[in-house]
Amino acid sequence: MKVEQISIFIENKSGRLAEVTRILGEAGVNIRALSLADTSDFGILRLIVNEREKAKQVLKDRGFTVSKTEVVAVEVPDRPGGLSQILQSLDRESINVEYMYAFVERCGENAVIIFRFDETEKAITALINNGFTVLEGERLYAM
Repeated sequence: MKVEQISIFIENKSGRLAEVTRILGEAGVNIRALSLADTSDFGILRLIVNEREKAKQVLKDRGFTVSKTEVVAVEVPDRPGGLSQILQSLDRESINVEYMYAFVERCGENAVIIFRFDETEKAITALINNGFTVLEGERLYAM
């Protein structure tokens, strides 16, 4: 029920993001979702890709610092209040959302959001118990 995300630490300067995407493209790695957070000196590019190990290796070979993190992909009702329902169910269990970002494609009538929680297993259990769909990683990588 968890999804592997890779995080790449990049200098906050012109061309670095383009370089990462070029390297992945040349290696045949497809980016399925992404989030970029930055400070004045560096950025953290978080990616869901179809070939995690290959992506990590080609980027490390090119001198990038890459790490792996487990996140959770959740189907979110694509209507007003859909995300609020999920966040309220997590709040009732005192589960903190560290960050989140949207996935590239919809899943039927629902959107897909990637979440990073402080208590991943507890969050998965709470989401399932409240009737939300948590997606398997393999399904997400192939979408």
